[in-house]
Amino acid sequence: MKKTTIAMLALSLAIPMAFAQGGSEKGSGSSEKPVELIFTSVSVTGDSHTTAMTAFADKVKELSGGSVICKTYADGTLFSSENEFDAIVNGEADLAYLSFPTLSTQKGLEWCAMINSGYFWSSYEHMTSVLNGDIGKKDIFPRIEEKVNVVPLGAFYLGARVVNTRNRAINKYSDMKGLLLRMPNSAAWLHLGEALGANPTPLSFSELYTSLQTGAIDGQDNPLPTDVSAKFYEVAKYVAITNHVVDSILPCINKDKWNSLSDKQKDAVRGAIEYAKKINDDARIAEEAKDVQILEQNGVTVTHPDLADFKKNVTAYYTAHPEQTGEWDMDLYKKIQAAAK
Repeated sequence: MKKTTIAMLALSLAIPMAFAQGGSEKGSGSSEKPVELIFTSVSVTGDSHTTAMTAFADKVKELSGGSVICKTYADGTLFSSENEFDAIVNGEADLAYLSFPTLSTQKGLEWCAMINSGYFWSSYEHMTSVLNGDIGKKDIFPRIEEKVNVVPLGAFYLGARVVNTRNRAINKYSDMKGLLLRMPNSAAWLHLGEALGANPTPLSFSELYTSLQTGAIDGQDNPLPTDVSAKFYEVAKYVAITNHVVDSILPCINKDKWNSLSDKQKDAVRGAIEYAKKINDDARIAEEAKDVQILEQNGVTVTHPDLADFKKNVTAYYTAHPEQTGEWDMDLYKKIQAAAK
């Protein structure tokens, strides 16, 4: 009996010591309180942004030791492009990709419209070095977080936007006149459509393929990888390489959710976003290099208008509409333009 009592006492002391040293029946893992993140996107299956979502989910689980689990919902299955913003702000979703034109619709963020204005960025390198560098981290993202209940985590490359049309080849700026061009539903996007010389009309991304197919619109603008992954080339056989916007999207997290995370979990999220950004951007750049060939193989006529002519006319449009540029932050504008390489 005495030996049994001593053995039980030794066991009772050994178990808590083992756990204090990090032991558990499941092996070494995170002691953080588990957190679940919901990541929603309208990007389609096969698109690099959808691939990046999955990469983020896998990496954040790894880096957090399993204390952060991310569930991803692509193809607009959870929220449409019109509802994504409200969903992340209200906490119905935790993560989403947000655009600067969407952010520009919010009070105090009207200046964001300038970032997606025509020919604002000179190149991919210009865009990513600014947004993912000191200017983005110190002069842009904190101002967004201050006004909206989200925290921008970085900037992913969306691609250089081109014009895709049903039955009209675009060889010069004047060819855009009268074109019923689909644009996302915000003032900044619609103004861009006007700057391009077209008649812009707001339309959900989810309705875009059918609207091109039926002729409800004449064309749309998106980066080449999006045109290919969404198969717009099946119903719109002309693409003009205008590169009018070197586009980006911001993976953002709901601020309340962000504040609920521990420092270690935040570090895991940041690390996973950086990992996903490289996967997305590398894939996006590689896709752009081959997409013209893919389009031509599918019977698309690809034209290369004079970009200097487009830039001149687009810039003239903004100059002639000071009511649209009056809320731009011109000090920040000049700072960003000076950073062009």
